[in-house]
Amino acid sequence: MNDVTTVVGFIPLMDCAPLAVAVEKGFAAEEGLDLRLVRETSWANIRDRVVVGHFDAAHMLGPMAIASTLGVGHLKVPMAAPLSLGLGGNAITVSLRVWDLMVAEGAALSAGPRALGEALRNVVRARERANKQSFTFAMVYPFSAHNYELRYWLAASGIDPDRDVRLVVIPPPLLVDAMREGQIDGFCVGEPWNSLAVSVGVGCIALPTTAIWPLSPEKVLGCRLEWTQRHPDRLRALVRSLYKSALWCERPENHLELARLLAEPRFVGAPAEILLRGLSNRLYLQRGSEAEHLSQFYLSASQAATFPWVSHALWFYSQMVRWGQVAFDPEHVAQVRATYRPDLYRLALGETTNIPSADTKLDALFDGVRFDSDDLPAYLKLNANP
Repeated sequence: MNDVTTVVGFIPLMDCAPLAVAVEKGFAAEEGLDLRLVRETSWANIRDRVVVGHFDAAHMLGPMAIASTLGVGHLKVPMAAPLSLGLGGNAITVSLRVWDLMVAEGAALSAGPRALGEALRNVVRARERANKQSFTFAMVYPFSAHNYELRYWLAASGIDPDRDVRLVVIPPPLLVDAMREGQIDGFCVGEPWNSLAVSVGVGCIALPTTAIWPLSPEKVLGCRLEWTQRHPDRLRALVRSLYKSALWCERPENHLELARLLAEPRFVGAPAEILLRGLSNRLYLQRGSEAEHLSQFYLSASQAATFPWVSHALWFYSQMVRWGQVAFDPEHVAQVRATYRPDLYRLALGETTNIPSADTKLDALFDGVRFDSDDLPAYLKLNANP
């Protein structure tokens, strides 16, 4: 198998760590894989290069894989997600100007999503009364956990994300510069870009998205369905190597070495001390503040972080429907279920202990609403927008 190169694309984010480690620590080679990683700048490039076959697989946004399978927003190309690349790791960062306005309305660091959402709502309403231009918030891709987590928090706080603010798409590596230039007022992105905004003095981390949804899903290993069918042995080897890498990444004694590896320009290219914050779950929310320990902010392996829960895929689909990206169709549900592939995960890791026996689970977000993937119509009715 190692005479054939497996090409995998990735975006410079902290959670590309298992891919980098699979190559650099030899886990891919142990599985007989010649793994070549290709750094990309935008999620649209990742999507396009997987679709046309430039990449065998990729570090991929979970909802992107679903959108491709459904043919929403681009070409219809069925995808498979046999592995999750971790849980959490995202945050919502606002400009210092917006943060000062929120503080004037009672916001405080680590205040929680309800109090922070109320403060932001008051600022937004005051801006409307003064006939000032709406705030602009950025996220990384329309079909992303970042988009849905940001929208969920705004809506639950009484802020209509389609009317009360403006949402735009900007690739992760460009967000800090966009905030520095005053072009955006906030963003939702994965680490290290939130911490970098704090470090260079242009932003304040208002909210880790794990405060909105504990153990929230994020990236997956995504590949075309037909590739998984043509190369089952390579796929299993890739899943096994990334699983071993994820275990290595989560061990505290490896975090400094991992931060230095990711700091290299060929991977993330941010300072190692900034990357170390997210890896160790200790973020500085504001420049000059004390580090905050955020339990389970980012997990690469524990809490079944590598398992592709079908219920996570169905929640993403529920948000596509909620925000008008696609109309609900019972046929979609089967297609979404077929995109996240716990069966392929189990096939690759059959001798591994602690693999979940179920494909779905119940989840609850910060507002107390529980998501039951077995009753999507009821959930969508409960979360319908006015």
